[in-house]
Amino acid sequence: MDISVVIPLYNEAESLPELTAWIDRVMTDNGFTYEVIMVDDGSTDNSWQVIQDLAKDNPSIHGISFRRNYGKSPALNTGFARAQGDVVITMDADLQDSPDEIPELYRMITAEGYDLVSGWKKKRYDPLSKTIPTKLFNATARRVSGIKNLHDFNCGLKAYRKEVVKHIEVYGDMHRYIPYLAKNAGFSRIGEKVVHHQARKYGTTKFGLDRFVNGYLDLATLWFTSRFGAKPMHFFGLLGSLMFVIGLIAVMVIGFGKLWDMAHGNPYILVTDSPYFYLSLTMMILGSMLFLTGFIGELIVRNSPSRNHYEVKETL
Repeated sequence: MDISVVIPLYNEAESLPELTAWIDRVMTDNGFTYEVIMVDDGSTDNSWQVIQDLAKDNPSIHGISFRRNYGKSPALNTGFARAQGDVVITMDADLQDSPDEIPELYRMITAEGYDLVSGWKKKRYDPLSKTIPTKLFNATARRVSGIKNLHDFNCGLKAYRKEVVKHIEVYGDMHRYIPYLAKNAGFSRIGEKVVHHQARKYGTTKFGLDRFVNGYLDLATLWFTSRFGAKPMHFFGLLGSLMFVIGLIAVMVIGFGKLWDMAHGNPYILVTDSPYFYLSLTMMILGSMLFLTGFIGELIVRNSPSRNHYEVKETL
């Protein structure tokens, strides 16, 4: 099979017939063999009934229905697990992503050798309240991930080599960082294509401004786990040791300062009357706790069944 199209959706019943007809037309015109996997993320409208009706008329359409709304990442991960095409295309169900982009995305994967191609909605039909935070978010994601050539990490229209979706796990709200997940999994050929962005035709957006706050928190989590997930002592141990040593030196300075004043007949105060003593003591305690946190993290990692699991590209 040439292409699997994975479409996560939530309350998009009105757009599904038009979207599937558009996809079928593009696939037929280009001679692609394909499947469409629609993942209904607990819709409260009749989206699932529409998917069932569409599947009766087109055997290339498949559906998965969640009992409740889990989010876009679980929907994508479930669709990836079922996808069988050599190239996997993801797109949103709201008709803002154009299926006409599929042939070129497929060519970039198969002919140019990319592992992942992300869409870039260079011209957007969104309000400034959405576009400005998006630009800031993408600038931060480029900086942290090191993927300098991507302008739109969160674009729903993406193409993947099949091996990519089978080797990454999309969880929580990590769909925003699939290129980063792919890079961490060893798929470094990541490209970008300017794609057409259409105004929403039906319904309303399902995302609020809270996604930007959550997005930054998820980015911090992903950066930390990719850098220190397998070696937590390198972070907690180093930070804890530095805090403990600084606190210890500060306590010694306070103590020697009192002894100096006593030896030279200078007025002095009790060590326990100095606020700096308690600050130093707090640093030593926090440093010890951080060091022990790293030690416990190392014990957890050492007992993980996947501690020596490495992805092998090929063997001879």
